[in-house]
Amino acid sequence: MKEQLYTIPVNDAFAKDMECPICAMYKELEKNAVEFTMGPSYMEDDVREVTDKIGFCTDHVRKLLQMENKLGISLILHSHMVKTNKDIEKLSSQSTKASTLFKKKDISPLTSYLKDLNSSCYVCNRIEETFKRYIRTIHYLWSNEESFKRKYENSKGFCTKHYQDLLIEATKNLSGAKLDEYIEVTNKIYLDNMKRVTDDLEWFIDKFDYRHKDEPWKNSKDALPRAIIKTVTVDGNLEENK
Repeated sequence: MKEQLYTIPVNDAFAKDMECPICAMYKELEKNAVEFTMGPSYMEDDVREVTDKIGFCTDHVRKLLQMENKLGISLILHSHMVKTNKDIEKLSSQSTKASTLFKKKDISPLTSYLKDLNSSCYVCNRIEETFKRYIRTIHYLWSNEESFKRKYENSKGFCTKHYQDLLIEATKNLSGAKLDEYIEVTNKIYLDNMKRVTDDLEWFIDKFDYRHKDEPWKNSKDALPRAIIKTVTVDGNLEENK
């Protein structure tokens, strides 16, 4: 592959005991992206030009605020608002008739601009660019390194969102017999581990029945946070949820 391979973070994530190593990789990318955004970079013209244009999603604004740099986030949001106000003022003044602004099933220049603005996020974009390379690295290592292939197959599976990502991107990164084998293996890993957590969660529920109160918990004490990881893509690190 000509592009950079991120073998270290991928191998490190799959070496840990977690329900979704992809979640863990994504979380680290998100942490780095937030720190970059609120670091000295926010004063750089090229970065500010992009944040002015696309802004942030609700979730990442909250994470930016957690960095406790109120001046920094204020400066970023102020220049973003100045640009947004200027753009909307220009687009809305192109016609004084509301019917021309909102005609043809809401596809006017103004509503198109608003749709793009409300679906964009600087932090999300920064994460996504590297995240796709992580997924490509997974497919490359699985296809070319037997040790990683064993590590992959012995993992605890994935959350449903990242299971989807792995399958979709596999069709771009693999082909032929290797693609068929990868999909078959990944399906099995996902289902086997989803069933494992489902069974643990079922026993966790059963323990609330007085008839089972004196029976052992087995592997069900942390079944709920693990089920959340599998279904909602919250966090790949079990230790933080115990």
